[in-house]
Amino acid sequence: MNEEISFENFLKVDIRIATIIEVNDFKKARKPAYQLKLDFGALGIKKSSAQITDLYTKEELLNKKVAAIINFKPRQIANFMSECLILGVYNIDENVVLLQASKSVKNGEKVS
Repeated sequence: MNEEISFENFLKVDIRIATIIEVNDFKKARKPAYQLKLDFGALGIKKSSAQITDLYTKEELLNKKVAAIINFKPRQIANFMSECLILGVYNIDENVVLLQASKSVKNGEKVS
């Protein structure tokens, strides 16, 4: 278990729901990955890199709603600037399973 944080610190992490609107192979990544564009509604379009090729095809990801952190500093990954972090959890086979809302929600809605 990691160090405990206060609720105020948790509130600093801006987790939002987005729809994946574009998926491309990330050929310059060290490990197999996709380059994604996500629609956060009124917050705009953001890009992300995700190592999720083992469980998800490009077709499966298109139009999928996911949770992502949008207030990390952008991160350069090879020739690509990742602007948000899509959230997932490792399954028993050490593959990332994406976190999703169980009901329909609008793009840009804050996770709380």
